Amino acid sequence: MTDNTDSLNTTPLTDLHVEMGARMVPFAGYSMPVQYPLGVKQEHLHTRSAAGLFDVSHMGQLKLHGEQAAAELEKLVPVDIIDLPVGKQRYAIFTSETGGILDDLMVTRYEDCLYLVVNAACKEADIAHLEAHLGSGVTLERLDDRALVALQGPKAVEVLARYEPAVARMVFMDNWQLTLDGVECYVSRSGYTGEDGYEISIPAADADRLVRRILAEPEVELIGLGARDSLRLESGLCLYGHDIDTTTTPLEGSLIWAISKPRRADGERPGGFLGAEVILAQIANKDWQRKRVGLVGAGRAPVREGTELFSAEGDRIGVVTSGTFGPSAEASIAMGYVETPFSALETEVFAEVRGKRLPMSVSRMPFIEQRYYRG
Repeated sequence: MTDNTDSLNTTPLTDLHVEMGARMVPFAGYSMPVQYPLGVKQEHLHTRSAAGLFDVSHMGQLKLHGEQAAAELEKLVPVDIIDLPVGKQRYAIFTSETGGILDDLMVTRYEDCLYLVVNAACKEADIAHLEAHLGSGVTLERLDDRALVALQGPKAVEVLARYEPAVARMVFMDNWQLTLDGVECYVSRSGYTGEDGYEISIPAADADRLVRRILAEPEVELIGLGARDSLRLESGLCLYGHDIDTTTTPLEGSLIWAISKPRRADGERPGGFLGAEVILAQIANKDWQRKRVGLVGAGRAPVREGTELFSAEGDRIGVVTSGTFGPSAEASIAMGYVETPFSALETEVFAEVRGKRLPMSVSRMPFIEQRYYRG
């Protein structure tokens, strides 16, 4: 089934999705599978119990070459890139001059380059941003000839080790260059579900064959964007353009952990990134007007993005940015922004759904236990 996808970009796995009965929808300029015949809920639960395979080839894959690549990238992210070890990746955020978040991304150091994965919807803007700010000694390479898939869930390591036993030695945020079934791949032990698992960058010409091999393993099911969204929300992970954006500072987005200690005011390389004055002042003064929080509903009714939040006194205090009924959490869960005085754990707020104000309480995130493998 397709929904007006004729004019959209496709991934190297599009024919496979259609063959497997996917419902294809427009997403970030691509025709992407939102679900398969198994259905979103069962796809979600299968990933939590076994292994789910996701096509995320719409994401942007880039390399930065040059001796000064790490120092130059540090001008654009509040993250320690210079001391990032070879074979490790790190979560980063592109910040603006006003301290807002332009995108979030993953950065890996390899022996000869930095390897970046950026969000699909921001890909072209991110490339323009890099080209505008990186020094002349740094070369940006687009990897448009690679697919990207994620194998997620407690059985992921068992499955992938059949192709390369070394993957079992990897720990969370390792990113190694490995050969899988004769194909040279970039393999990171990470993902967007809160489960143990891997993201695998594959040359486009080899992607269909290798993915079909992995999909033939008994533990593996194809999983669409619908379950990807509910899985990441249960795990408290932000979706760019919804939970964080250019109007959000890292402090408001509860991402202070993503500002590396060496880049803070008392660090070895303080500031030096776009928006540093705003961001470091917020840290120093503990001064932000709103905060991203987790929310759990008293009932089972899902509370969707855009739902307004109110205090017990009836004042509007915020808005939901992501929300669903969590199949594994077995609760109505959401994240959103509330005025800072209402951000304390267990504070009761009210979500206005179809004219009714439903009680929710501010909750810790993630809503379920993350199961990353740290060794």
